Amino acid sequence: MGSIMGSEITAAAISDKIGQVRRDPFAMLPFCGYHMGDYLKHWLEIGKKADPEKLPKLFYVNWFRKDDEGNWLWPGFGENSRVLKWIFERTSGKGKAVKTPIGYMPTVDAIDTEGLDVSEEDMKELLAVDKEKWLQEVESIKEYYKIYGDKLPEELANQLAALEERLRNS
Repeated sequence: MGSIMGSEITAAAISDKIGQVRRDPFAMLPFCGYHMGDYLKHWLEIGKKADPEKLPKLFYVNWFRKDDEGNWLWPGFGENSRVLKWIFERTSGKGKAVKTPIGYMPTVDAIDTEGLDVSEEDMKELLAVDKEKWLQEVESIKEYYKIYGDKLPEELANQLAALEERLRNS
């Protein structure tokens, strides 16, 4: 999962590619002194030697989504601690979740929205898995992985193929 982390390029980057996704595994591209395929393989090898219960858990969020009228579905940074609360609950085995093709997602009622102007419909939209957009994301990741050439760890290619299959069969 860490190998495909991405964010939109902003004006702070002084780039003509503002708004495009920049993938930067673990935010290490500017600092890694050797091939990133070797870097990712190193972390996979460490993971194989570790106690699975002690490995970090990865969670993806995209709260910058809008409804059809252009309104934000989630109120913003000040309320993201509610998401972190669910993550802590989840990692301790208490957070409610549902299995999706992209991994476990909070149930509609799992995140505390008390006192917020967030409807159940907004939560459903925030937590929905758009199969077609995710299949586009898979194609984008395939393009990105081409930069690794023959140094792309097989485990990453296998995970991406499994994600694509889960999406196509959901």
